[in-house]
Formats: sequence, structure tokens, C-alpha cells
Amino acid sequence: MRSVSRVTGADKGTVARVILGFGEASRNFLDERLRNLTLRHVEVDEIWTFVQKKQARLTTEERAERHDIGDVYLWTSIDQDTKLLANYVIGKRSADMARRLMIDLRNRLVMPNAHASDAHNFESGGYRPIVQISTDGFAAYPEAVDLAFGPYVRYGRIIKEYRNANMPYTPSEMVGTERRGIIGIEPNDERSICTSHVERHNLTIRTFMRRFTRLSLGFSKKLECLAASVAMFAAYYNFTWRTRHTDYSGQAGRKRPTAAMMAKVTDHLWSFDELYNNVIYYG
Repeated sequence: MRSVSRVTGADKGTVARVILGFGEASRNFLDERLRNLTLRHVEVDEIWTFVQKKQARLTTEERAERHDIGDVYLWTSIDQDTKLLANYVIGKRSADMARRLMIDLRNRLVMPNAHASDAHNFESGGYRPIVQISTDGFAAYPEAVDLAFGPYVRYGRIIKEYRNANMPYTPSEMVGTERRGIIGIEPNDERSICTSHVERHNLTIRTFMRRFTRLSLGFSKKLECLAASVAMFAAYYNFTWRTRHTDYSGQAGRKRPTAAMMAKVTDHLWSFDELYNNVIYYG
């Protein structure tokens, strides 16, 4: 913000208001465009940051009365095939936020009507899952998924085991995984449970938004500033940023179409100018 203020000659407060306004417009744009999605396998994860000060620095009164400061988590859902950031929520790591994420995700997918589970053409009726969801072992996820999707989902969770996980500032070594099908996933199909793509997406988040990088000076002083930053990132990532194909040879893979193109939200590659012109319409 200081750099933009020096280059443009605008006051820092003016720059801040423009950022907040564009962030709100980006959120409205995503809410309008990311609807009626057909996704095969959605992976869900949370990434930590803090607002104003870390949780350990909060007073007793602030812990009881303030939800907008201290530890805050960005909850994201990534489609395994298209890499689309289908939806996100920002808040504490709680069961309420897990329910909000799943209900919002359900409202963005194409859901069958009540008649779809009835018998047709001499075929027995039944519920057909519309999506598979994979999460980590956070205890609130099973209830949230069941509340949002009922029988129209295949759901499993994966718990990764690490060695030396309690040593600070050192990378932990993953030594094993435990996969468990919760809804509609048989034991012989548990290998499909995966959160690797959404965890890799956390690196993309930290690269674009330094406030999510650990051991750095970047952080948000207000929750609304964090929300604006995430909304701008989500709009840019889905409609302009091009991910790469997986290449196991060690070389960078060729660029794919944007996530919005892969998910058939748009039919062409957007430039940043086109994204900007579409977003400000919702401001």
C-alpha cells in the first residue's frame, strides 16, 4: 500500500478504500459466477493466519468477545480435476465454520431434485452421489458433510502421520496415512481419498498472499482487509492464473487452461483487464 501510494501520489487511506471496495466486488463476482458447478472430487483443507495479533496475545475479554482477531483460518475447497477454487470461508477453526463451508459448497453444485431418487423405467430407485469429498481428520467435518449433502455424497477422510512433528521450525517427515471412508466409500475404494492437491494449493496461497506465510512480518490488521485480499486472489486464481500439468520428470509441465475454463464456468482465457472490468460491475 505504501508503494502504491508513492507511485500514484494517492493517500494511503484512499488506496486502502479502493482495495476494500475491489475485494468486496470480487466476492460478489465469485458468488454470482461460481454456481451450477459439476465437480467430481473436492478436497477441503484449512490454512492458518492471524489478524492483528496471535491467539496467545489475546486477553481473556478478547477471547470471549472478539471473533475478528487472533488466529483465523481460511477454509478452501479445490476440485481435484479442474483445480477450481470452488468456495472458501474465513473464520475460526470451529464446527460452525465447517458447516458453513459445506452448505455453501452444496449450494454451488448441481443437486438432483427429489424425484431423481425414485424408481424409473423398471429400475430400482436410490440416491446417486453427485460428488466425492476428502478432508483431513478434523472432527467437525463428518457432521458438516452429512448436514449439507445427506446421501448425495461420497465422503472420506485421511489422517497423515508425521515423524518429529513436535520439533519447531523443522520440516516433519510423513511416515504413513490412515484413510477411512465415512459415507459411500467402500474399503476397496479408500485409496481414492486424497487431500494432496488442496495442500499443494496452500503453497500457491502463501506465494500470492504473504500474510499466510509463517515466520514473516506480513499479517492483516483487520479481518475485512484479510477478506478483501482473499477475494481478489480467488478471482484472479480461478479466471486468470494457469496451473501446470503434472510432470514427474522434474521439468515444469505445460500450462493448462484456467480453472474456470476447465470447470466450464467460462469458455476463454481471461486477461487481467477483462477480469477487472467484470469484477467492478459487481462493486
